[in-house]
Amino acid sequence: MSEPLFPEIIDGLKSGQIIPYIGPSALKGAVHKETGADIPADSDSLILAMNGGQPMAPKLMYEFPRAAMNKELKKGRNFVTKFLTELYGKDNWTRAPIHDWLAEIKPPYIIDINRDTMLQASYVDTPHNLILGISRIGGTDYRFKIYHYDGSSYTEIEHQSADLSLPLLFKPMGSPTPEPSYIASDADYVDYLTELMGGFGIPPFLKESRKDKQYLFIGMRFSRDTERMVMSDITYASAQHKGWALIQEPTKKEERFCTKMGIEIIKSDINALLSATSWPVIEESAAAQVGC
Repeated sequence: MSEPLFPEIIDGLKSGQIIPYIGPSALKGAVHKETGADIPADSDSLILAMNGGQPMAPKLMYEFPRAAMNKELKKGRNFVTKFLTELYGKDNWTRAPIHDWLAEIKPPYIIDINRDTMLQASYVDTPHNLILGISRIGGTDYRFKIYHYDGSSYTEIEHQSADLSLPLLFKPMGSPTPEPSYIASDADYVDYLTELMGGFGIPPFLKESRKDKQYLFIGMRFSRDTERMVMSDITYASAQHKGWALIQEPTKKEERFCTKMGIEIIKSDINALLSATSWPVIEESAAAQVGC
C-alpha cells in the first residue's frame, strides 16, 4: 500500500470499520518530564526498568513475561503489580504524539496492549467504556472487567449493562487505572490466553462487533510469539484482509507471519501516518529509533 491511501485508512478509523491496534513503539516520543528518558514500553526496556537498570540473564531477557515470572517467583506477584503501577500510575511522562492524534480523531473502538494510561487520558472528556484484562482470578470464567466512564470517574459494570453507543477502549494487558490489573508474567499469559481462546477473554458484544473488521497495527512488531497469539485471538473473525501494519523495516519472520494472517505491511513509520493528517510528527531525537 502506498502512503497516499492513508486518508482512506483514517476515514475507516473514524467510522469504526478499521480498528487501531496499539503496540509498544506507539509510545515513542513520550519521555520522563524530569530526566527526558524514554518511557519503558517494549520488552527490553521494561525488563531493564524492572531490574533497576541492569540486564537479567540472557534466557530471561528474551521476553518481558519470562523476566516478570522470574521476579514473581522470587519476590511475589505483588512485586510485578507494584512495579507496573509505580511506572505507569504517576504523572511522570509526557504524552506520545500518537495518543494526541487519537484524541483528535476519537475512533469508536481502540485496542491498546500497552499498560500505561495515555489512551484513557485521550478520552478523559468523553464518556466511554473501558475493558481491562485480568488473570488468575477465582469465582468467574471471565478474564476481563468492564468500567463505565461518565466524564469524571469510572464505575465497574456488568457486560450486559455496557452502553454500546459509547467509545470502547480495550486494554487487554491492563492498566493502573481505575484499579491496577495486569497481564504481565508467563503465568498471567497462560491463564489469560487459555480463556481468550475459550471465548472468555473478551465480552460477548465484542465477539459480534469485531466480525469482518480490519485493523491498523501501530507500533506493533510480530517477532514474539506471545504478542502474536494475543493479537490472533483478539482479532478473530476479522476480514480476510485483516488490515495493515506500520513496520518500517520488517524482518523475514514478520513478513511471513503477516502474509499468513492477511496483514499488509506498510513500510513507513508512525510519522508517515501523522503527516497524512498534517499532525506534528515525533521530533527526530525521539523518532530516530522508531521501528514501526
